[in-house]
Amino acid sequence: MGYVIATANMKGGVGKTTLTVNIATCLAKEHGKRVLVLDLDSQISATLSLTSPLDFAKRRKQRKTLRYLIDDIINPNQNQKLTIQDIIQSQVCNQQGLDLLPGDIDLYDEFIVSEMLHQQAVALGTQDFETIWNRFERVLLTKILEPIRQEYDFIMLDCAPGYNLLTRSALATSNFYILPAKPEPLSVIGIQLLERRIAQLKESHEQEAEMDIQMLGIVFTMSNTNLLTGRYYKQVMQRVQQDFGAAKIFQTQIPIDVNVAKAVDSFMPVVLNNPQSAGSKAFIQLTKELLQKF
Repeated sequence: MGYVIATANMKGGVGKTTLTVNIATCLAKEHGKRVLVLDLDSQISATLSLTSPLDFAKRRKQRKTLRYLIDDIINPNQNQKLTIQDIIQSQVCNQQGLDLLPGDIDLYDEFIVSEMLHQQAVALGTQDFETIWNRFERVLLTKILEPIRQEYDFIMLDCAPGYNLLTRSALATSNFYILPAKPEPLSVIGIQLLERRIAQLKESHEQEAEMDIQMLGIVFTMSNTNLLTGRYYKQVMQRVQQDFGAAKIFQTQIPIDVNVAKAVDSFMPVVLNNPQSAGSKAFIQLTKELLQKF
């Protein structure tokens, strides 16, 4: 059974999607792994990093997005015809071993979810709505991934910033998580907030089932070698080392590289679009470092 890895930070704009799609691509391209990218952000950044808006629009019209699978769990329909295998987009960017489960700009309706769980609580004759909610969080993505989990070496979950239902479900179903961070105070606060949230999540789920998620490490993205800012970045990183320990920080940093942004315009990761760029070389090295942790 493959490893499920969530990429998460409470703060946005720290490079979660860029990190997810490029690590996934390196695992497939450089190491021959079978990898699935699952886009859990309604901004669909991971989806549009691996496929064009036109292709996404076609698949959405065919209901071949994550929304369809979530709908099937919220409101099971025996007449549903599509399976997760039907929805997964194989060999995206013509890269063998790299698959995508596309996200959606409208993943679920919180009111409908709340109504469904309330009905379950009433049917069970319990007032403990929190337990019902926690159980749903734990099984939502686990049930979606269960039919294909053994088909992949790695399943990469690109989480939305903040702490919504799908992020909590991603953390509950993952074996590991990666924390991308810019070397700046607000990004570091996002790390601390997520660590607290994960501790709370483990505590709230411990009555039902133990959560065994572990941090793989913190990756500093958008690092700058400029002398003045570089000195400030080092101070921030030293503070993170004091809080988490050097072993929890990836040695490889992802530099600021315009080629990374340009690659998004081509709807493919920079490691495919411009493999000789500084950003690509950093992602390749980071992926090697990640595999060493296993």
